[in-house]
Amino acid sequence: MKKLVIAACILSVSFLQAQDMEPKFEKQGDLVKATYFYADGTVKEQGFFKNKKLTGTWTSFDKKGNKVAIGHYEAGKKVGKWFMWKEDGLKEIDFENSTIASVQTWKEETKIAVK
Repeated sequence: MKKLVIAACILSVSFLQAQDMEPKFEKQGDLVKATYFYADGTVKEQGFFKNKKLTGTWTSFDKKGNKVAIGHYEAGKKVGKWFMWKEDGLKEIDFENSTIASVQTWKEETKIAVK
């Protein structure tokens, strides 16, 4: 299961894939904001680089503009909680030292107790 989640994370952050449209890079202080596009010009992914390493929040979108993944990097390493929206629900992946610490799947029918 962890290998499947890792593969999905790698695929969701497709900054190394060839793009049909040129990515856009904008300097913002000491960061570089990167925007990658689908062939039709819609935004595929956005995030930041610092010193040529992924940093901060990265967000991936489907071709309709819906958010499909959001994750965080520090100095190129995955950190904290990542969220991936799938047809069968939401996956919450917790990273420690760029390694998966836990995975939780939330389905629409999941009941949450609220006091």
